[in-house]
Amino acid sequence: MSERKTVLVLGGGIGGIVAASLMRKRLPRGDRVVLVERDSQHVFPPSLLWLMVGDRRERQISRPIASLAGSGMELVQGEIDGIDPLARRVRVGGQDILADYVVIALGADLAPETVPGLTEAGHNVYTLAGAQSLDRARAALRQGRIVVLVGGLPFKCPAAPYEAAMLLEADARKRGMRDSITVDLYTPEPGPMPVAGPQVSALVRQMVESRGVRIHAEHVVTRVDPSGRLIHFQNGASVPFDLLAYVPPHRAPAVVRAAGLTGESGWVPVNRRTLETKFPGVYAIGDVTGIPLVTGRPLPKAGVFAHGQAKIVANNIVHAITGKGAPQAFDGHGACFIEIGAGRAGFGSGNFFAEPAPRMRLRGPGRLLHLGKVAYEKYWLSHWF
Repeated sequence: MSERKTVLVLGGGIGGIVAASLMRKRLPRGDRVVLVERDSQHVFPPSLLWLMVGDRRERQISRPIASLAGSGMELVQGEIDGIDPLARRVRVGGQDILADYVVIALGADLAPETVPGLTEAGHNVYTLAGAQSLDRARAALRQGRIVVLVGGLPFKCPAAPYEAAMLLEADARKRGMRDSITVDLYTPEPGPMPVAGPQVSALVRQMVESRGVRIHAEHVVTRVDPSGRLIHFQNGASVPFDLLAYVPPHRAPAVVRAAGLTGESGWVPVNRRTLETKFPGVYAIGDVTGIPLVTGRPLPKAGVFAHGQAKIVANNIVHAITGKGAPQAFDGHGACFIEIGAGRAGFGSGNFFAEPAPRMRLRGPGRLLHLGKVAYEKYWLSHWF
């Protein structure tokens, strides 16, 4: 128990920051907690939806990763060249780092290039640059058809495309141009947020369609024609657009796939209670994981799950190193706000590990719930940095 340990956390997103911060606070100072992150700035992902309609600016929703060093953790900024999960060795910038425990929190890579024409034609709502370019484009649009497109399954934050559509509709209404601007949403899903169950899915659909946004389910995009402003789908349909906002296809990071960490789903399989992979001492949390539910659908990729899983993994590694406390298990509970615009939001919550099906509840929408999301944004950016 007196031997000094090294814990290596890969990725400075929500899950990685929570895991590294909690372990640094609870482990003896002689033990190393090393956080590896390639980007110099952390952008709070839920706030990109506000930024794309002009309600936020970059400086309001981002913080320098370097500020985490003040907590005593070691920061290594660079690209991960390779992961050897059996040896618990990670190569970063040509240097090897050996660890006693590894937490993989690398999220999902965004792959818009896998849909021909998508990058050239539209705006990626899951990146800072894409949200900024969409902000400029929607402000300049006076009339025409806005299309929100889901480029593939699975994607992180199941509510995000529906929120995006409602926020863009609310923005057109706010600018007095709702009569000349239409908003349509195309998705390969059978309906909104199907993993939450038919009742919640129907309520979300009602919430979206009550804003005059049309949902076109079971539309799998095959290619986009940027010059002709046409989206082509697998079912033979082709639809025009004047402004395209898209959720890109997702896939596990190449370095994770090359390490042999992914399973049949294309994501990292883990023990759903402990988040340990098939390699002892190696854990994976958040969007990089693939956790099947009793319904056959995967656990959604969302920051709330990355946060909850990070707390469990941090606790259990601290227990393994120090003997203090007791092991804990991830329980599958999650929640998310659903922004509808005009300062209002809904709120979904429940147990995704429940049987025979996830048990979910949807509240709202209302102004207090919107203020709750604003408060959480402020908490995240002030508490963890």
